[in-house]
Amino acid sequence: MQKLNIQLLLTGNELMIGDIVDSNSAMIAQKLLSLGLIIKRKVTIADDIELLINEIKSISKQADILIINGGLGPTVDDLTAQALADSCHLPLEEHPKAVEHLNKWSTLRGRVLDHTNLKQAILPESSNIIANKLGSAVGFHVNFQQCDIYCTPGVPNELEVMMEEEIIPLIQTNVTTTDNYQVLRFHTFGIGESDLQKLIRDKFQQWPQEIELGFRASSNFLELKLTIKNSKYKKVLQHYEKEISYLLGNHILSKLLNPPPTMAKYVIDLLIKSQKKITVAESCTGGLIASMLTSISGSSTVFEAGYVTYSNKMKHQMIDVSTKALDKFGAVSKEVVLEMAQGALLKSAANYTIAVSGIAGPNGGTETKPVGSVWIAWGTSSNIKTVYLCIRGSRNQFQIAVANRALDLIRRDLLQSDEVPFYLSNNLSKR
Repeated sequence: MQKLNIQLLLTGNELMIGDIVDSNSAMIAQKLLSLGLIIKRKVTIADDIELLINEIKSISKQADILIINGGLGPTVDDLTAQALADSCHLPLEEHPKAVEHLNKWSTLRGRVLDHTNLKQAILPESSNIIANKLGSAVGFHVNFQQCDIYCTPGVPNELEVMMEEEIIPLIQTNVTTTDNYQVLRFHTFGIGESDLQKLIRDKFQQWPQEIELGFRASSNFLELKLTIKNSKYKKVLQHYEKEISYLLGNHILSKLLNPPPTMAKYVIDLLIKSQKKITVAESCTGGLIASMLTSISGSSTVFEAGYVTYSNKMKHQMIDVSTKALDKFGAVSKEVVLEMAQGALLKSAANYTIAVSGIAGPNGGTETKPVGSVWIAWGTSSNIKTVYLCIRGSRNQFQIAVANRALDLIRRDLLQSDEVPFYLSNNLSKR
């Protein structure tokens, strides 16, 4: 690991009062980690010119690299350029490349470049422009007190592209990086942190000290990280990569990808590869599964129709669920969800189907069908399977969990996997 002192300075009143949550520093840290570089210190301050000047002067005396995030916009509270110029005792000037960028940005949007936006081209003298492919504000780079200072926009998607395509290559040309530090990521679904930790502890009673384990939960997903800090342990890492892959099987969605795809993306890619189509019949999720699928580019080739049948009347009218099944078993039942799946397949002529019917809450539950109850049906016309789950949480959490589990079950079918997912094998309420 190279011993560079890298620091972040984030600026914005919105950050200080909680209007927005800082996700940018985490993303910057991940991008730098790809070079084997770790941030030593992070400071967040309000849009205050004196505070900015004091921090820039102080940090640049200590750090090899300073990344300033935010304060590059056209408004009066965007102070980064002014603060950096004052800190470095440089005059501000209109930068021709920044003006050219703003003209192109405005023309593409059918706008005329005005005086307000032109403020974003007023930069410290001799600044090196950092291209911004998505936004109006260019970034810029100066060296002050032997510290490389990179100024970046606060808009997350603009910053991410700038980091990947501009700043990381710049840093690579200025510092010697190392491959000693290596992180292996497993993107998993369907197993919680404590359960996964127990599985690993039971399987590997002597976990090697050379490999650091890390867990990061995100909604229904879990990232498992294996980290080594010296390249001489690569073979040990490779060995345990195979062991973890075998242990978790199809609970692993992907490795190395950061950020990982959505569950819908995994399903769409498998459907495209197999040249199969899918349909959905949704009650308790209200169209969420269809929305997840159609948010993916290319989904139109594998998804033609979905059915949101919230009432019993619409279940009968739209996808031919029998009134007999609805009256006898109720909407949240194995019999009804089977008929929903079959009806959607017949109406759409798709190859695969998902059907869900449940009680999202907070009201509507009974002793035999509590809030959180859901029946899921999935598969093909020749093999539709069903399962009952009881998923606790808020209405929104319930809907997201049901959608992701239903998509995961289809993913496993497309992989022709016989493995029972942990959330089913561990499902004590299964009927």
